[in-house]
Amino acid sequence: MSRRRLLILGSTGSIGRQALQVAAESGDLEVVGLACGRSAGLLAEQAAELEVRDVAVDDVEAAGRVAAGRPELRVRAGHGAAAQLVRDVEADVVLNAVVGFAGLEATLATLDKGVDLALANKESLVSAGNLVTARAEATGARLLPVDSEHSALFQLLQGHASQEVRSLIITASGGPFRGWPADKLEAVTPEQALAHPTWHMGPKITIDSATLMNKGLEVIEAHHLFGVEYERIEVAVHPQSVVHSLVRLVDGALLAHLGVPDMRVPIAYALHYPHRLPAGASDLQLPYVGSLSFEEPDERLFPSIALAREAGRRGDGVTCAMNAANEVAVHAFLRGTISFPDITAVAAGAILDWEPEEPRSFEAAEAVDAEARGRAAALCARAAATFSEGSAC
Repeated sequence: MSRRRLLILGSTGSIGRQALQVAAESGDLEVVGLACGRSAGLLAEQAAELEVRDVAVDDVEAAGRVAAGRPELRVRAGHGAAAQLVRDVEADVVLNAVVGFAGLEATLATLDKGVDLALANKESLVSAGNLVTARAEATGARLLPVDSEHSALFQLLQGHASQEVRSLIITASGGPFRGWPADKLEAVTPEQALAHPTWHMGPKITIDSATLMNKGLEVIEAHHLFGVEYERIEVAVHPQSVVHSLVRLVDGALLAHLGVPDMRVPIAYALHYPHRLPAGASDLQLPYVGSLSFEEPDERLFPSIALAREAGRRGDGVTCAMNAANEVAVHAFLRGTISFPDITAVAAGAILDWEPEEPRSFEAAEAVDAEARGRAAALCARAAATFSEGSAC
């Protein structure tokens, strides 16, 4: 197998750093470009270690520091820098691990070139799923899911015709607040919400996991990746995070994908597809697993999944707006200005009486995203006033 040229977008984040470990472990991947948001110092270290010349930094000031300190690097800077890196550098596979809506432009740039996309940026499909899948179909580029749940489904569905599948089941750990009473959630701190019980992830996805919005986004993602109706996508809470997803077949069989909770496994599968190489993860030892438990998510306390399903049925414009509002609300919570339950309330409020059209271009998605952020900011401001009054009591 010849070495494949790899671009890593979001190389300084959790997924990006683990992807670099996978590349080093396998030895058959040549990293030819790196991109980050603002952690330019770490990016420069990664580039030096890998002898990479082409990089991108979203933060203009941070990019300037890298360019001044490392003149041998070809630095793209500012909004859209990662997408420009994709356009400039020839690669066989692009890993998009950018967080949030910011990853959409690079997703489309990758697919426009007909390059295989290892997609860890679920917001690309949430914000413009029909646009993204149409681009992939038009150019023949493969969408290779990196989320552990969707990687599991991708593997389980191989060899099964669509008419053989009754439903897809996405598992969720339940987050750190599974079983908590509603009144206790009002006082949740960012530090508590960032303490995920089984996975080690970046702050935004960790908060989404705590609210279960991450599962809502994954339901939307699964709908677009696998062409399955929302009514046939289930969510099961599985605190051990050993079973990553299941497929229910029409004859009653239930197929499950099991493994240690280590993101290097789905990363490696996507980067080497259709081959399998060592990922550096430990084997799952069944005698030591103990019991596996499953339960329904409590959608009364955690309404994000139901909200995402509703948004999905209303179309890509609504899911784009919901995603943008959720991003604004998560950052407000991390700053300590709104309460934990306010996060989902803001996401719901932003789309309550609004039906944005399905985005048929990146610019259209960007416009919906921008308006939704404005709506969410106003809702956060109102929630912050109530939250500060309550905190003062």
